[in-house]
Amino acid sequence: MLKQAGRIKNTSPMQDKQSERDHRKLRIDKVGVKGLRHPVEVSDKARSRQNTVATLSLSVDLPHHFKGTHMSRFVEVLNSHGTLIQVEAIPKILRALQDKLEAKSAHLEMEFPYFLAKKAPVSQASGLVDYVVRFDAEARGKKTEFRVTVVVPVTTLCPCSKAISARGAHNQRGYVTLTVEFKKTIWIEDLIALVEASASCELYSLLKRTDEKFVTEKAYDNPVFVEDLVRNVALRCNAHPDISWYRVEAENMESIHNHSAYAMIEKG
Repeated sequence: MLKQAGRIKNTSPMQDKQSERDHRKLRIDKVGVKGLRHPVEVSDKARSRQNTVATLSLSVDLPHHFKGTHMSRFVEVLNSHGTLIQVEAIPKILRALQDKLEAKSAHLEMEFPYFLAKKAPVSQASGLVDYVVRFDAEARGKKTEFRVTVVVPVTTLCPCSKAISARGAHNQRGYVTLTVEFKKTIWIEDLIALVEASASCELYSLLKRTDEKFVTEKAYDNPVFVEDLVRNVALRCNAHPDISWYRVEAENMESIHNHSAYAMIEKG
């Protein structure tokens, strides 16, 4: 140690604890950072581009002989792509993580709100509806896999309630979570529309009285169980030429029970 201008200067090298050897012989499948918030830009079918804020997770695999990874490098890689991340940059980010952290695999998860302007069915009054969208990308060696998830709120009306009731039928808000792999890029809007067409009725943010009458009667004319909902979505996915794999989950927030109803179909 040296004393210079009234300050103590440490001349000894700083230890790199992460690069020390670990003797437990256990590799780690994923290690990295979670909960990073960052502005992103995604493709928008109507407006070309949409800016939003995503919550990201970045990780890599860790060989058994390394004690730890270098967490700061994940943020460095992300920041090196600018203050606004474009979705098209995801493969480059994954490759950079592999290179900078000397990893065989790299993984990126991104979740963000996606907004659509929707017109009410009768009055045509326009309002914004938000959907949760997730991107899940992984680079393993030179191969990259990519999945897209949309969480779509819908209205469902109970067929049993309609059949046994003299007046009305109970309905509720449901949430459909659709995850897909695809041969060619599919618009987020098209995945949302696929789900909404499978429900009793879709949701809107702005409805006038004429619109409320329309959506109430539409739901009554199109009753679906949670089982019907996932089957309807699955049939549409099976018929889509660009969807190669999917998982569809539906959860109805029951209006007359203190539990929710759930169903899931995954393409094998």
